[in-house]
Amino acid sequence: MTEFNTVFLNGKWLPAADAQISVFDRGFLFGDGIYEVLPVYGHHLLRLDEHLERLANSLDEVAIRNPYSQQEWRELFCNLLLQNNAENCAIYLQITRGSSGGRDHSIPSDIEPTVFACVNPLPAMPDSVKENGVSAISREDIRWHRCHIKAITLLANVLLKEEGSAEGCNETLLVRDGNVSEGASSNVFALINNVLVTPPKGPELLPGITRDLVLELARQQPDLAVEERILTESELRTATEILITSSTRELYPVTELDGKAVGNGKPGAVWSTLFAAYQAYKAQFQA
Repeated sequence: MTEFNTVFLNGKWLPAADAQISVFDRGFLFGDGIYEVLPVYGHHLLRLDEHLERLANSLDEVAIRNPYSQQEWRELFCNLLLQNNAENCAIYLQITRGSSGGRDHSIPSDIEPTVFACVNPLPAMPDSVKENGVSAISREDIRWHRCHIKAITLLANVLLKEEGSAEGCNETLLVRDGNVSEGASSNVFALINNVLVTPPKGPELLPGITRDLVLELARQQPDLAVEERILTESELRTATEILITSSTRELYPVTELDGKAVGNGKPGAVWSTLFAAYQAYKAQFQA
């Protein structure tokens, strides 16, 4: 897998091994920061405006100053791709509140944000996933109540994801008060009585950019009904298809939940249709 070694840190282009931050950076001490992940196909930053809007919203929610304009972000990302000779990849961006030279829960005034960006490979979907799908477990959503903020404080997500990994599963689907919120690192769709359902946006889940794109593609299918509404845990367990979406995995079919087959235990027709539509959407940027 390709390695991309040049990173951006606080206005400088550096080899990844030389990039350093203060031990008093609030991202390191408190997880006080925001992140974004942008897929790139060809040299095209997929849905850049939507990613930057979500970034700005998250920064506003936690009162971190957005250090760049939309045009400056675009130029930074394009330069990052150029520095790494990168085409099909994922850009990781992290902005922390910065360092005030000490450790104090109180938010200091006049502090400069720490800005870090790097490029990661964008893995292709394994053939095994296309043929057999992936397995998932369900768990109670133990996270905080502001999950619409794309914060770097992901310990709960990490632990929930690890519970799934320990059982040989690809994802952990989260349930709060009897309703499905999202996956530990994905958004969720379920086919219920021939209707594709996904939970509505709100504080319980991250407003996924890939989620929104899949919704658009689904609504373009003439024979597919689509709803954004509450998805109950009991409905999830009767679903004939379950799909999970994210910027790096795109659109995965879940064919086993808590040890039981979803539908016939194979990727379904709706996943196949939407996967093909997603690849066609990407292809216009990769030509």
